Amino acid sequence: MANNITAIPVGPRAITAYLTIKGAAAGIEFYKKAFGAKELMRWTGPDGRVGHAEIEINGTPVFISDEHPEIGVISPETLGGSGVGLHLLVEDADATFARAVAAGGKAVRPVVDEPYGQKSGTLKDPFGHRWYVTQRTAELSEDEMDKIGKSAGYKTLR
Repeated sequence: MANNITAIPVGPRAITAYLTIKGAAAGIEFYKKAFGAKELMRWTGPDGRVGHAEIEINGTPVFISDEHPEIGVISPETLGGSGVGLHLLVEDADATFARAVAAGGKAVRPVVDEPYGQKSGTLKDPFGHRWYVTQRTAELSEDEMDKIGKSAGYKTLR
């Protein structure tokens, strides 16, 4: 294992998360407090709903809107949950996780050291979105990752 760990790798992003939130304005404020998000822009319609907003977390864009059921845009809160989670790489998983919980997030799984070179914990934000707050702790080779996976019963496909 190498000691040179890049906490948040820089590179192209072809997919941007677009979160639908019942109460998008409150969601934006939560992400600012919990994850240090920067609000880049917000369009609010005549009815007061956020039609589109953009924030940035650790250099990664995230789009946000209020629910618009008239066009099929529904939040996890209305749906009763979501099968999608967001994997957030941070410099300090313990501090970020604690800040997110203090801001109103609900701890689902505490931050623990994982055998694959990460510390990670899971929380749900107040709007039903699941976040995996993760800190890289080691750079592992493909062979090292394969050994860890096999020891846990996984089959690798490389």
